[in-house]
Amino acid sequence: MPEKTPSSLLVISAHAGDFVWRAGGAIALESARGARPTVVCLTYGERGESAKAWREGRQLDEVKKIRRDEAERAAGILGADIRFLDAGDYPLVESVELIDDLVRIYREVCPSVVLTHTLTDPYNGDHPAAARMALQARILAQAVGYDAPGEALGAPPVFSFEPHQPEMSEFRPEVLLDITPAYDTKVAAMRSLAAQQHMWTYYEDLAQRRGVQLRRNAGPNLGLPHDTRAEAFVRHFPHVTDRLS
Repeated sequence: MPEKTPSSLLVISAHAGDFVWRAGGAIALESARGARPTVVCLTYGERGESAKAWREGRQLDEVKKIRRDEAERAAGILGADIRFLDAGDYPLVESVELIDDLVRIYREVCPSVVLTHTLTDPYNGDHPAAARMALQARILAQAVGYDAPGEALGAPPVFSFEPHQPEMSEFRPEVLLDITPAYDTKVAAMRSLAAQQHMWTYYEDLAQRRGVQLRRNAGPNLGLPHDTRAEAFVRHFPHVTDRLS
């Protein structure tokens, strides 16, 4: 059987920390396989997700720099390239210009897999806005006549990673990804996000719970260890295969 080539993973994140909490394991796994994932942060999360810095009396430019530095460190730990579009958060406003920026990134990266937010999140409108733009840009990047450099995109599968409050966001896991080999790397990346230290324990616990579900759904015969860790995703498009398994 021919060796699989590394995938070209594109992660579209509303804020500077989202990609770490929700998909850090997936990113680290791809990096360990020889890929160089690309993370796009639409905003720094400077207004809505940087309360600690504001309480310390920081100014806007300082807050942005703090979040950028943290995200760059996290991306480096995970083995990913990272870009910032600095679109402004709370609210993240959807625009033709932002979608066009994403189309150009799609055409450049030619992703084989895309990760982004869910289309429902009643607690944070920036997340669904990012998902809508990610999906719209994918469609436009497939259009041969769209005016952007590069070849028309194929049809990369798109997965939504788990929102912070899944029960309230209509999130029902469809894919459980075993991130055990990359879990320590994800934890190290999370701990570089000091601006949101309150999130560390939550996502450590979540990885354990999803790991329990992964072991249960995989069945006892695989003998997965009790310390299995996982991330959960849902698909936006049908799974294409020539064999059901």
